[in-house]
Amino acid sequence: MAPEKLTEYERRRIENIKRNEEMLAALKIQSRVSELSAVTKRPRAQSKSYQASPQKKQKSKSPVVLRRSLRTKGIPPDSSTAGGIKDDSDDLPDRIAPNKYSQPAPKKSPREPIPISMRDAYSGDFDVSNQRLIETIKDFSHKIDDGDDRIEKRKASGTVHLESLRLEPDNIARVVPGRILNVRFFPTNNVRMVAVGNKFGNIGFWNVDAPQEDGDGIYLYHPHSGPVSGIVMDPFSASKMFTSCYDGFIRVMDIEKEMFDLAYLSEHPIFSISQWPHDMNSIYYGEGSGELGICDLRAGKSSVSWKLHEERINTIDFTSENCNIMATSSTDGSACIWDLRKVSAHKPKSLQTVRHKRAVHSAYFSPSGRFLATTSIDNTVGLLSGANYEDTSMVSHFNHTNRWISSFRGIWGWDDSYIYIGNMQRGVDVISVADKKLDFTLRSEHMTAIPCRFDAHQDKVGMLAGATSGGQVYIWTAS
Repeated sequence: MAPEKLTEYERRRIENIKRNEEMLAALKIQSRVSELSAVTKRPRAQSKSYQASPQKKQKSKSPVVLRRSLRTKGIPPDSSTAGGIKDDSDDLPDRIAPNKYSQPAPKKSPREPIPISMRDAYSGDFDVSNQRLIETIKDFSHKIDDGDDRIEKRKASGTVHLESLRLEPDNIARVVPGRILNVRFFPTNNVRMVAVGNKFGNIGFWNVDAPQEDGDGIYLYHPHSGPVSGIVMDPFSASKMFTSCYDGFIRVMDIEKEMFDLAYLSEHPIFSISQWPHDMNSIYYGEGSGELGICDLRAGKSSVSWKLHEERINTIDFTSENCNIMATSSTDGSACIWDLRKVSAHKPKSLQTVRHKRAVHSAYFSPSGRFLATTSIDNTVGLLSGANYEDTSMVSHFNHTNRWISSFRGIWGWDDSYIYIGNMQRGVDVISVADKKLDFTLRSEHMTAIPCRFDAHQDKVGMLAGATSGGQVYIWTAS
């Protein structure tokens, strides 16, 4: 059969294809593509991070978005879930990469006042990781209950030689995405574990001593819909942990039930929480513009509400010697000491008030209860002492941070000697109470971010956790 005669268009098309193939061969495009493909498939070393998961697929820098109608997804047009991924940009001004936090949403929205199972709130790919954390916490919780790891009412006390504090590379991990607002050690000697809360409503756990088969020991949950404003560890029951949020929720993580249960729901944002030392069923919380409430966990409702400040309450703390003595710090520029037995609902009057020129972000009692340390954005750390805290000293310290970095909060260590607070040079400043001045700065080549929030392990003298606005946790230990 004679070949069909080509049209002029077809002939030119064949010539163009042939010419393009010759050009590609001359430029060696195919060989370069093969080389690049081989490079990208090389295994990369993993660091300790919530992102480190060999099962997860690597996300492209330019993801392809498939547009599908709500009708094909089975979602009504007026559904509140329209749009798919929750936009966190309103809660946090930090600049984030596209799709960085587009994790699968919990099956039950954290905005709803209902219990959320830990499995539904877990942000990982596999249920086995969630179960590892649950079993780990259950294990050391039972040891505390059985008396093998009994936690006393007061934290461990001892003097630390500042020069002996070290930061080892294995004690550094990125636990959550974004800014950390709270960091707490679990009250146990058997396992070094911290919990952190961030601006996105995530709760992250890091088991520093996790066995190799458990991976990096980092677990990420999403039980809240806004910034996590407080974390409280029950010192007598490590199986329960309380968290508060700007969305007005107080949730209790109950390991025995494997749930993030609802403990209390407020009509206003909750900015701080604390637990009354002599009653584990009483949670004190700061809400709205300066109100302090007391939640009875057994009844699930607020029993008391006092107007203590003109602006939000940032921290609530109690002395170890007298649980009726409470301190509050506020954005209104004051820190107050209260006697709960004498607080009137109509006109509360503080035992002592220290005023700063700017917002006060923290007020914490020393381990003995003899001192109160306040941290203000006016570049001072206040120190109250005396029988009735009538003596006030101000120590100069640069406390200004920018909009992307959490405010500094000075905390006490394991005795009344030092106050630990972050600085803008990626170090930890140590203020001497005796000298009333900056005495020492903890520095390390491994510290690559600014530590803002701290916690001192209540049972291990010399173990200090610092958290950053990039989601990292650094743990200093005494050598």
